[in-house]
Amino acid sequence: MRKELPKVYDPRDVEPRIYKMWMDGGCFKAEPNPDKKPFSIVMPPPNVTGQLHMGHALDSTLQDILTRFKRMQGYEALWLPGTDHAGIATQIKVEEALRKEEGLTRHDLGREKFLERVWDWKEKYGNRIVQQQMKMGASCDWDRSRFTMDEGCSRAVRETFCELYDKGLIYKGSRIINWCPHCLTALSDAEVEYTDKPGNLWYVRYPLTDGSGDIVIATTRPETMMGDTGVAVNPEDEKFKHLIGKTCILPIMNREIPIIGDEYCEIGFGTGAVKMTPAHDPNDFEVGLRHNLEVIRVIADDGTINENGGPYSGMDRYECRKAIVKDLEEQGYLIKAEPYSHNVGTCYRCHNDVEPLISAQWFVKMSPLAKEAIRVVEDGTIKFVPERFTKTYINWMENVHDWCISRQLWWGHQIPAWYCDDCGHINVSRQDPTKCEKCGSTHLTRDEDVLDTWFSSALWPFSTLGWPDTESADLKYWYPTSVMVTGYDIIFFWVARMIFSGMEQMKKEPFKTVFIHGLVRDEKGRKMSKSLGNGIDPLDMAEQYGADALRFNLITGNSPGNDMRFFVEKCEAMRNFANKIWNASRFVMMNLTIDKVELPDKLELEDKWILSKLNTLIREVTDNMDAYELGVASAKIYDFIWDTYCDWYIELTKTRMNGDDPAAKLAAENVLCYVLLRILELLHPFMPFITEEIWQALPHEGKYLISAPWPVYRPEFDFRAEEQAMEAVKDAISAVRARRAEMNVPPSKKAQMIIASDHAEDYRMGEHFIKRMAYASDITVTNTAPTDLTGLVTVVTHGANVYLPLAELVDFEKELERIAKEREKAAENLARIEQKLSNEKFVSKAPEAIVNAEREKAEKARALIAKLDESAAAMRG
Repeated sequence: MRKELPKVYDPRDVEPRIYKMWMDGGCFKAEPNPDKKPFSIVMPPPNVTGQLHMGHALDSTLQDILTRFKRMQGYEALWLPGTDHAGIATQIKVEEALRKEEGLTRHDLGREKFLERVWDWKEKYGNRIVQQQMKMGASCDWDRSRFTMDEGCSRAVRETFCELYDKGLIYKGSRIINWCPHCLTALSDAEVEYTDKPGNLWYVRYPLTDGSGDIVIATTRPETMMGDTGVAVNPEDEKFKHLIGKTCILPIMNREIPIIGDEYCEIGFGTGAVKMTPAHDPNDFEVGLRHNLEVIRVIADDGTINENGGPYSGMDRYECRKAIVKDLEEQGYLIKAEPYSHNVGTCYRCHNDVEPLISAQWFVKMSPLAKEAIRVVEDGTIKFVPERFTKTYINWMENVHDWCISRQLWWGHQIPAWYCDDCGHINVSRQDPTKCEKCGSTHLTRDEDVLDTWFSSALWPFSTLGWPDTESADLKYWYPTSVMVTGYDIIFFWVARMIFSGMEQMKKEPFKTVFIHGLVRDEKGRKMSKSLGNGIDPLDMAEQYGADALRFNLITGNSPGNDMRFFVEKCEAMRNFANKIWNASRFVMMNLTIDKVELPDKLELEDKWILSKLNTLIREVTDNMDAYELGVASAKIYDFIWDTYCDWYIELTKTRMNGDDPAAKLAAENVLCYVLLRILELLHPFMPFITEEIWQALPHEGKYLISAPWPVYRPEFDFRAEEQAMEAVKDAISAVRARRAEMNVPPSKKAQMIIASDHAEDYRMGEHFIKRMAYASDITVTNTAPTDLTGLVTVVTHGANVYLPLAELVDFEKELERIAKEREKAAENLARIEQKLSNEKFVSKAPEAIVNAEREKAEKARALIAKLDESAAAMRG
């Protein structure tokens, strides 16, 4: 057994070696095990186009922490990895490369050859992000890695499409969809981002056909006017009631269109009359259906005006806007233009303005599916952490529109629908059909479109576990999965769709908990982006400071659902923390003579104190982990290691470690090592590499730390009285050291000490520590303060007053000056608190706990002033 660690911790040497050891040892593998409780997480599949960014690093770290924690708790823990084909993003990347390198378009190659290129690209770059996740310490079962277009996932996609189609939940129809003229594809509602953009409200006169006047409409989109097929007014609007049923002339196009009454029109907005363009506005489309209005599309897929646009045919939509406004003005139809800021939809990928267009697309009917998806969240079957996201989810699901699932791309799951060239029937089938199911014709043409990439992602929690094979052992054992870890930015894109897909396909929720995290922002709170140039590469951080330091940086101070700021300096601090653990472990190992850890029968005060503190830590950290408060848990472990174990306990054991009593030395070794092992176990999910490396060098049971049992609370280590006594001793040591430092008294100048306390016995138990660590030449412990305080400096701690005869060590005048300054500060603080408490509004309206906390602060401030006065009086004699 190796007993010594190298002098310096080098993560670049340790991390790849340890990861290889876990992989070779099959430490990440999971198999259905009836003797163990299942725990499962399916990884949100990153795009194959992906490069690991800080958001992925956080996502991955959170999942790894939960998986390692549950594995150590004895669960059969599966973290299932995978990647997403990322439809549009991947196709754009390959098309760009094709254009730059060969001057070709995908149409030059044709569908089959182009898709071969995309698969080649996926093989070349698809595993890049996997390698990067491994560097971060991800303990996934890599043998089970899935891809959204692998054979199993593709079968699940086809089965789902056919099932939903057979139930009438998938349909093809001409509807208004969100169209990106740049990406040349339809988008779902979730893929549209809305931004406020300045524009105009143009007031345009439409002459009445009978020559009796005109009706004035207000529009923000004059470029769609050529597609107007009606004007709508509210039937209750006194101003327009008499015009319903009449017709008017569409300016420039000189077409006669009807004036209709519909409650959709808002009385008092604009002029109260609205032009109806059913092909280019979802609300107009609905009104058009109610009133049987003609549908005329005037904007082509590429954002130019089509053949129905009259004189503007071939113009860009925004060029047309300028031209038509000019013509309306010249021909006397434009009354006025007012500045008007409105919400414009933009494509989430290229950020160009989205065009609402009428188009024949495939849709999923959402209202029947939403019912169950809402119920399982409302009744608590699925819980959101933090709970506030439940509301966000339910609001969206209650107002959800039918989901447009067809995309005008080649890369993705091609829609399994064939059109009969003879009778027009749509054949949807699990196997490629050879003849039309309706007329028997063999002339079939497959739909060219592919499915929205989120369609396959929606099935991820069960398609990756073997579905549609409902007898799959993995599916039976690990579904529903335990927790879904994801950012709040894809609740609608993905979480909602997984929930309704799970409820529909599996009749069971896809996961028990949705653990939502925020975004990682830069140190100024800005979103990390290429355009700002403020992105920080997690791999650079891991290379420079170690993956453990990066992971710990991402977790500490992180609370569920909240964005976090990333500070590079914090990586440095976490590397220092790793070095602190390393050096403490080296010190312990250099003093170890034992091969097996056995706690001694006789425990000293400091042993009982550390074991009791450790016991509380184990209970609290476990509770925090169960409640997904990983940031709180990591901070507690950090404080315990740095302060309690390294700065205090190691120091407290040095007397025994360096002493002549072999039994006392052995006892100290065992407790030191026992506590260090438990610390490493608690820290392991957060900092897996350094903890495994140290654990392997210590006397331990079992083969790997990754599979060691998670520490549990032990009632026999509840040493409350001893813990209290040791804390009192620590307080006294810290207070005396602080006072000596203030007065610049070097440790070499030892002084007598009198400790007066109602709990004198506590201080007697720790007398030798106080003497050594607070630099006392002699100590007297008593229940009462000295009657004559002349020449004594009083140091006040929580449980005692410590008196130091330091007349010969300090400059009395300077000390009195310091006390006066401290008193002034305390008095100012007290005045502030008293002012707050004298404010009736504050006392009556603030929560009781806050008011009580202020009262407590006031009491403490008064006590401090009294003690300072006492110290000054004592010095003056």
